[in-house]
Amino acid sequence: MQTLYAYSLSSDKQVKNYEKALLKSVDEVYEMYIWTLNLLDEVSEYVLIDAEGRANKFLPTEKDLSLTTRLNNNTFIESLRQNRDYLEGVKKYKVDWSFDPEIVRSIFAQLKESDIYLEYLQSEDRSIATEKDIIKHIFKKIILKSPNIEQTFEDKFINWPVDKEVLQALIAKTFKNFSSEIPQQNKLAELTQNWLDDREFVLDLLANTIRYGEEYQSLIAAKTKNWEADRIALLDTILMRMAICELINFSSIPVKVTINEYIELSKVFSTLKSNTFINGILDKILADLNQQGRIRKQGRGLKD
Repeated sequence: MQTLYAYSLSSDKQVKNYEKALLKSVDEVYEMYIWTLNLLDEVSEYVLIDAEGRANKFLPTEKDLSLTTRLNNNTFIESLRQNRDYLEGVKKYKVDWSFDPEIVRSIFAQLKESDIYLEYLQSEDRSIATEKDIIKHIFKKIILKSPNIEQTFEDKFINWPVDKEVLQALIAKTFKNFSSEIPQQNKLAELTQNWLDDREFVLDLLANTIRYGEEYQSLIAAKTKNWEADRIALLDTILMRMAICELINFSSIPVKVTINEYIELSKVFSTLKSNTFINGILDKILADLNQQGRIRKQGRGLKD
């Protein structure tokens, strides 16, 4: 949707350029995931810097003496540091939080003041199941809740407000995947279950929506005769074109799934009344396409 929006507003109509941009935006989600894992890694390593600072105090407090460097050897983090895909991702994306060292320091400062961290240091359980709890706390209660960290991610990743939900799902899947005490058996989360098929789908959806854009627009125009063109939001038009493209060209996607997906997208990205408008227009277009025999779905119930 975002790529088609950019295409609509640009004088550059070279589809290949937009295919590259689309794939890059998908890859940036995984890049954001690797950066986040590395941030957890860096926070865990920061305990060594903190310990050195406390050791140099002339009169360390009782709390100073009670803090240990256990987090640096956290079982989950140790497993992550031995994960080949993670290490390759850090290298590929040139991940390095030194551009803003305050981020790591501020996360650890918040962590150090929490009761859950002190309880963690006092616990003798080093199983990966238990060790993951403190890392989950860092991610959910500090990283996702801190405005300055949110701003850093938003500055670095332009689609952060949208992609953040995907990131949370990837991190949650990682916590689930890392269940073995043997590091080699723990796997990073995959962006999709089958990227080869999904890659083909997104590129086909982009190309066909552009290729048959005028035809799809004529179908929309026939059902919006009482609407002035400039009253219809551009995003609504793009979403309807994409929906029509799926209905006609993708035989394995159920009709209901297509309609519902684009209505939900309109709720997030377009105007308050867009979902009702899009639902009504697509229902009329769908009726015509069915009558013309242009909806060819393979599988039981896909046309309902």
